[in-house]
Amino acid sequence: MAEKKRTEVADIDRSLYDFTYGEEGFERLDAGLTPDIVREISAKKDEPDWMLEFRLKSLDIYKRMHTPTWGPDISGLDMDNIVTYVKPNTDQKSDWESLPDDVKNTFERLGIPEAERSYLAGVGAQYDSELVYHNMQDTASKMGIVYSGIEEALHEPKWEAMIREKFMTLIPPTDHKFAALHGAVWSGGSFVYVPKGTKLDFPLQSYFRLNAKGAGQFEHTLIIVEDDADLHFIEGCSAPKYNVANLHAGAVELFVGKHAHLRYSTIENWSKNMYNLNTKRARVDEGGEVEWISGSFGSHVGYLYPMSILAGRKARCSFTGITFAGAGQNLDTGCKVVLGAPETSASVETKGISKSGGVQTFRSSIVATPAATGSRASVSCQSLMLDDQSRSDTIPSMDIRAKNVDVGHEATIGRIGDDKIFYLMSRGISEEEARTMIVNGFANPVSKELPLEYAVEMNNLIKLEMEGAIG
Repeated sequence: MAEKKRTEVADIDRSLYDFTYGEEGFERLDAGLTPDIVREISAKKDEPDWMLEFRLKSLDIYKRMHTPTWGPDISGLDMDNIVTYVKPNTDQKSDWESLPDDVKNTFERLGIPEAERSYLAGVGAQYDSELVYHNMQDTASKMGIVYSGIEEALHEPKWEAMIREKFMTLIPPTDHKFAALHGAVWSGGSFVYVPKGTKLDFPLQSYFRLNAKGAGQFEHTLIIVEDDADLHFIEGCSAPKYNVANLHAGAVELFVGKHAHLRYSTIENWSKNMYNLNTKRARVDEGGEVEWISGSFGSHVGYLYPMSILAGRKARCSFTGITFAGAGQNLDTGCKVVLGAPETSASVETKGISKSGGVQTFRSSIVATPAATGSRASVSCQSLMLDDQSRSDTIPSMDIRAKNVDVGHEATIGRIGDDKIFYLMSRGISEEEARTMIVNGFANPVSKELPLEYAVEMNNLIKLEMEGAIG
């Protein structure tokens, strides 16, 4: 008897991501937000006094700020029920075999050790609120590159001074309510420093896994790429599915020096009970460049708009992104660019896919300051709806305050043409396979920019989402 073809979205096998382990031996603080909880988090990390003061000020700001109402509804997120700190049953290790079996098995199933052995210069793995594994090849460390947990770097006087100077200056707690929340309860994350003129040929990677039910993850990534240096950093995220809300409110701050280059690649595959309220921001000096490669697949609700501040003459940025919204998802994604100096340039290319009643919104902001003479920006947004229950919207904003600038926006929204399906089916391809092929082709400009293993993962995610797209 032939194997039954999947015909319903509920049949999709997400076992690669949806497996869970218990919390035996874990340390879990009370749910909710109080000054005592913030003090306890800080004390557990033995932080300098200035960081505790920063946390408490952020908590005060959080309590005074309103919850955003202009985007997707997040009323289902009740912070009184969110645990802001869960410590796994291990301290940080640099030897993979020293990790507890449940933590080790989690990352092995997600392919982290294999990726590390294959081609990565360094790997950090975070489990719930703490970095549990960190390792970097001697080649990178001999070049003077620093890649560590940010909390570890805070205990080194040289790096503490640098962190104190930079920490949450690109994303101040006053920026929005969840930036303030992050400032109060952040935990874990990465610190990367690439010295002047240093070019790393292989990527560094951080992987964030949220295992705990009803918890939040608030990692902070701080990357400093000095003048004439070059780095590729990869970020991966996933979580199992629970029947209660989980929250991700991390922060990424990137400082790109003069004539330096940073590529930041992300695949976010959170489960569909996750509120993904992450904030990412880069500052680029004269002649420098930041490239964002972004794939957003999971989460129930997403607010995600990586921002590039082009602060020096001829600074550049590019953003290449894809968002896939399925049943029960409302993903509001896009990017922001500030043209803050003469002859700066930005290129934005995004793809949005929605199916089974999913809502996908592309939201962009291009600001040309009075200093942006001779600058240019182009925004291209393409959306594909796979059925008549889904929705795609494009909300561009352009604020031009300088003369002699060239800013353009192009958007297309459509459905898969019956003629394309008919043509492929006439060549012996099933309707479901035909739709998957078309979606893969639509997503190709993004997947081809990803490292090989992540491109494969993205294509597999598309295949999983597309199985059962008809019937």
